[in-house]
Amino acid sequence: MPCTHNAEFALAHELAGEREDRWRIQRERLGQSLFYRAHHPDAPVDLPKALTGICELPFTNKTDLRRDQAAHPPFGSYLAIDQSEVTRLHRTSGTTGQAMNLALSAHDATLQAEVAGRAQSAAGLGPADVVVHCLNYQLWMGGLTDHLGLESTGALVVPFGAGGTELLIRTIQEVGINAISCTPSYPARLAEVLAEHFPNIQPRDLGLRKAFMGGEPGLDDPEFRARLLDTWGMQAMNSNYGVSDFLCNFAGQCTYQNDLHFMAMDVAEAELVTPDGDTVLPWEAGSEGELVLTHLDRQCQPLVRFRTGDLIRLTSTERCACGRGAPRFRVIGRTDEMVVIRGVNAFPSTVAAAVNAERELNGEYRIRLTHRPPYDRLPLEVELVNGMSPSAELKDAIAQHLGDTLRLTVDLTLLSHGALGRTEGKTRRLIRDYEE
Repeated sequence: MPCTHNAEFALAHELAGEREDRWRIQRERLGQSLFYRAHHPDAPVDLPKALTGICELPFTNKTDLRRDQAAHPPFGSYLAIDQSEVTRLHRTSGTTGQAMNLALSAHDATLQAEVAGRAQSAAGLGPADVVVHCLNYQLWMGGLTDHLGLESTGALVVPFGAGGTELLIRTIQEVGINAISCTPSYPARLAEVLAEHFPNIQPRDLGLRKAFMGGEPGLDDPEFRARLLDTWGMQAMNSNYGVSDFLCNFAGQCTYQNDLHFMAMDVAEAELVTPDGDTVLPWEAGSEGELVLTHLDRQCQPLVRFRTGDLIRLTSTERCACGRGAPRFRVIGRTDEMVVIRGVNAFPSTVAAAVNAERELNGEYRIRLTHRPPYDRLPLEVELVNGMSPSAELKDAIAQHLGDTLRLTVDLTLLSHGALGRTEGKTRRLIRDYEE
């Protein structure tokens, strides 16, 4: 069963019948999952006939999947389909732990591309655009799978990948590329290479007018996007929010507002639960909790009540000005990236917003933890804008302002422009030195 045409424009109640139909088929597929029959910590899992019963099922978490895949390689006993029907293998990035093998059937791959295309289209990508895709194609879903999502919008897609930034700049000029798909941190690396190897070209002269981004925190911050607009002349959109184990890209901003639309209501069941417990929270505007997801249409590695580790705030379940009925939410942070400073919760996303608001800083930062908790201050490394030099007075002033904004004490390391280095892939913002 393919995705429902224009499902992102429907309100949740308008999809209720079809969602139940999908669940009936998915329930049969899950019956083939040895994981849920025998290897899940609460196996056998008795699957309900109606979606309303899903909230009574046990959770599935990443630790369960890691253990199962290690015991039953390469895809785990939750594959739930004959391996001969698997048409593609990806691996997770391993950003938050051991990399995992991800299996897709032809059906799954088509579905993922269609859902991802909804997010990219809402963000403004279409047939008139030429977009260069600069995420890693080596095993990672962000490469090929995201590429196919871009293609499903009708845009002309240039499959560039990570690295080779000098060649990328020449390609943008020669082909007339007007849009880029990349991580939020990549434009800083692109600007660095421009300055070093193409000193006569200013960033906004490159002709990039649209940016479709994801994969790192802080992109929802208006200050960050305003900085990109000022430097590059391009409108940056958060068009690529996903969970690799579930769907590579299922949420993104539209051009009318700042929140993310949940674009997979026809093929996924979403819940909010308390981060440190199992209480189900109301699916209504204002609710905050950990996002929990269940596949309603998945052949390979179907999951039930998967705890994503992402903390979100549901902002609206009403129709948007863009016409979409897809619910809207904001990402607060990840449960495994929360740093508690004397009772105050700090996430990379909130730190990014505070750093981007400081005119003397260029937006680059690292939270570097040298020991295990507890913490009485936030150890933060930041860079000054190009042309400024660190001083004790400036450091104290910025530390005080950041501390007031974040409501905690900041142990600030003030660095010159470029001192933290740049990457062509995902940038690690939270570094736990004691684990390395």
